[in-house]
Amino acid sequence: MEVFGFDFGTTNSLISQVIGGQTVVFDQGGEPYPSVVCYEGDSVICGSEAKKRLATHEIGVIGNVVRSPKMLLNREHVHVGGVPRRPRDMVADIVKFVIGQAEQDTDRYKSTAAINRAVVTIPVDMDGRQRRELREAFHQAGLVIEQFVHEPMAALYGYLRTKEDPEDEIRRLEGQYLLVFDWGGGTLDLTLCQVQHGMLVQVRNDGTDELGGDKMDEAIRREVEKRAVEAAGLKPDKADVDPGASLNLLTGVEEAKIKLSSRDQVHVYVPGYFRDDLKDPDLDILLTRSDLEEIIGQKVRQGVNRAKALIASADLTTSDISLCLATGGVVNMPAVKSGLYEMFGATRVEISERGFSIISEGAAWIAHDKARLRLAKNIEVHAALNQHFPVIGAGYEMPTAGEVSEAEMLTLYCTDPRDGVGKVSLLSPTRHGRHVQTNDARQPLACLNVKVEPSMAKLFERIMLRLEVDENLILHASAKSAIRGDSDGADIHSLEFGLDIMQGITGRSMSDSAQQNSKLAKKPEGRSSQSEQPVGGVLLRPNVAIRDDSSLVPGEALVKKELGRAGGHFHHIDELTDLQRKERASYAPCSYCRRRAGDPKCRCLSGN
Repeated sequence: MEVFGFDFGTTNSLISQVIGGQTVVFDQGGEPYPSVVCYEGDSVICGSEAKKRLATHEIGVIGNVVRSPKMLLNREHVHVGGVPRRPRDMVADIVKFVIGQAEQDTDRYKSTAAINRAVVTIPVDMDGRQRRELREAFHQAGLVIEQFVHEPMAALYGYLRTKEDPEDEIRRLEGQYLLVFDWGGGTLDLTLCQVQHGMLVQVRNDGTDELGGDKMDEAIRREVEKRAVEAAGLKPDKADVDPGASLNLLTGVEEAKIKLSSRDQVHVYVPGYFRDDLKDPDLDILLTRSDLEEIIGQKVRQGVNRAKALIASADLTTSDISLCLATGGVVNMPAVKSGLYEMFGATRVEISERGFSIISEGAAWIAHDKARLRLAKNIEVHAALNQHFPVIGAGYEMPTAGEVSEAEMLTLYCTDPRDGVGKVSLLSPTRHGRHVQTNDARQPLACLNVKVEPSMAKLFERIMLRLEVDENLILHASAKSAIRGDSDGADIHSLEFGLDIMQGITGRSMSDSAQQNSKLAKKPEGRSSQSEQPVGGVLLRPNVAIRDDSSLVPGEALVKKELGRAGGHFHHIDELTDLQRKERASYAPCSYCRRRAGDPKCRCLSGN
């Protein structure tokens, strides 16, 4: 089964495949396919032909053209040319187009099978709903998403995997921190990673669609047009611009920005730009590199400062970063390069020469190596007395297409039910890896609040916590109180991951310790003195003992011992402690309807 790498970008899209140890990129003359779709009557036009109809760099709906429908996936419908359409359908149209173009590239596409499975890259700030919609859009286009991977992680994987001696490079970088600075047309994505036991582990992520290169292009276009209008002596709101010439200005601005990476100045020239009665209707503006940096300087500074803030949030400094991998079209701008060189020094900055394709190539290598995403940080329950119990340990393997992790149930006990609410806080340490300290900082993931019975004794009301992860990398958490039957839930999508790159290079299995880390944590922490419990707190009840004493077993668990074992016997009611009798009365299932005996719906013994 062949699995491809698919970079469905905000601005451009691309498919890659690993063949014979080399990546093959299915592009159009060395350029990716624009993520643009146009609807003209019954015709659906995608890619470069659709982009030619645009007169602006703005993202979204412009008349009957949609640029980057991926950014609209959080909406049910949008109106395109007066017709309501689902963003999911627009994405599917572009995906089908890109797949069709790749399969028609007979010079490079050698497979006899269709492109129907792929590792698909996503921005780091794409939320759970957008991931679900994106998966459905790919399904409509006939392509199964094997797994999602964050775009910067895919770029770093592709960069390291294609080094001359990747195994040696991974060993050299062991324990060191790497920053991916991915600044493309639609988004700025940042990922801080550490190489740990041959794995690329995400330490921090940050992403924004407010600083994309397209917004810079649009700012440049507006400034050039403003200068041209002023030079022609026209009022800004009165200028009559030829629509076709306006499209040419868009192309001219893009070319000027690229040329200013190597030149000090360039002319932006568009003949017949104005339809007004002018002696010279042409647009001819001299744009210098200093002009360009003045127009976009604030956005460049904002992008560089976000990288500094991300590093500082991990209690690191720029001197702790061994490599800054810069990808995306924006990083080739002199102002951006200067900012990165100033932060890290030229020797630690790697400007990718495959900026437009490295993300899809990385995804293709991940598909080729069958590299599975693993959780980078523990998922913990914040129990009473500031105890942190790891429910899901770092290293836990994420599900792929069609999978959902096996649901885990955890029993919690309300330490003080007087306010009638049990609070279950889910946290994640800021430190990655399984072994963290009690005093390490934590970040909140979700807080579940369920009503409990305030009349119950301390530690009697139980709260059942259920956790599972789906194929869209969403952690679903739900909690339910046993006596009151109240429930609460939350979806968590801001997880961080790791990829075992050394396994892809050498073909080895993960170490025993890493395999152990992939299991869900089972062992609970001990109970503390009840007098010290905070109001409304929850606690994990210990389920291990240092002696064989049935008085330590919950009452409902003492229905009987297995008769086949030595000493096996039934427990009579008079053998139970008062607490065990209450537990059995409240929690043991009814022998008739199998409901919990304390459930008010159970009327089997009431005669009703």
